[in-house]
Amino acid sequence: MIASTTVTTPVFDPVKVTQELIRCPSVTPDREGGLDVVQRHLEQLGFTCHRMTFHNEPGSYAVDNLYARYGTEGPNLAFAGHTDVVPEGNRERWGDIDPYAGEIRDGILWGRGTVDMKAGIGCFIAAVSSWLTKNKETFQGSFSFIITGDEEHEAINGTKPVMKWLAAQGEKIDACVVGEPTNPLEMGDCVHIGRRGSINTFITVKGKQGHVAYQRNVLNPVPAAVAMVAALQKLKLDEGNEWFEPSNLEMTQFETAQCAENVIPAEVKLRFNIRFNDEQTGDGLQQLIRETVDPIAREHGNEYDIRFRVSGEAFRTDPNDDFVALVQDAVEEIANRRPRLSTEGGITDARYLVPHCVTVEYGPLDNTMHQIGEHIPVAHIYELHQVYGRIIDKFFEG
Repeated sequence: MIASTTVTTPVFDPVKVTQELIRCPSVTPDREGGLDVVQRHLEQLGFTCHRMTFHNEPGSYAVDNLYARYGTEGPNLAFAGHTDVVPEGNRERWGDIDPYAGEIRDGILWGRGTVDMKAGIGCFIAAVSSWLTKNKETFQGSFSFIITGDEEHEAINGTKPVMKWLAAQGEKIDACVVGEPTNPLEMGDCVHIGRRGSINTFITVKGKQGHVAYQRNVLNPVPAAVAMVAALQKLKLDEGNEWFEPSNLEMTQFETAQCAENVIPAEVKLRFNIRFNDEQTGDGLQQLIRETVDPIAREHGNEYDIRFRVSGEAFRTDPNDDFVALVQDAVEEIANRRPRLSTEGGITDARYLVPHCVTVEYGPLDNTMHQIGEHIPVAHIYELHQVYGRIIDKFFEG
């Protein structure tokens, strides 16, 4: 069991912690000090911190990760998140705002990563500091933080191997909050209990390049590629269910290797993504895709290459779990509205946590994430800090 040290407990301001994190330009993978900021604050609270770098997959890159624990007993309440951010984009479009300055203007904190998800990290650190100040002497239980430097890109050497490492160490987590942005319109809108799965497919339809006027000497890959797209677009994957919308296929690339107007290309590249619910699996969709495109390639006489990348399977926490209701209650008490349970949005690292413990996601508004001019009202930071504090209160009261 991982123990913690005993120190005087400081109380952190969630806005100041968030600003310090924003000032780390931690584009994936975070090598700009974001994890150092988290570790420094947690060590001041008495957490035992473990840094681990994973580089397990060929062709991937090394990723720094942090696991921190306070306490040695159960129950163990965890917070999971990431310090890495997507690139800021065109700096000129930010105007006179530095996306890594952590500047507050008229009650708004601006910067890359404000909502996704440095405010969430700052708020939970601050909430734990406030709670320990009041309850440290009688506390029986544990807090844990699982923070990765790569969630926004490959997410191969981050939370996934960290969870395997924790299992090997005998670490038990009873419940986890993930601080991803979850609210589409107002604070208190949504608690996420799951996400759709994601599979990307890459197809290269092969032909024989040549002059358009000499069809006998060439093999055009475009007709086969067009037929594949038409067949794929006609697929009706499912109707969805109570917790998930229907699975959806979207074409994202149709590219020929054309070098002139009178030249038939040598190949066509297709790329598409399927966001799928728990009626589907990555393996099942791969089989369906092959069964759809293979007869078309044979009919047209074209060879093709195909590869898949499954970012994650669909997942869902039991909506009837007591911890789900606990989080809803905490949000309602602070936001004065009952959040609905949702599985909307993009895939997150919660997929790696659900097999180990009951997991929910709650964080800021999602309306500026990844955008030019990402920002969060300071009032929302303090509200999120209060919500996390109530979650902690209720969890350890039980």
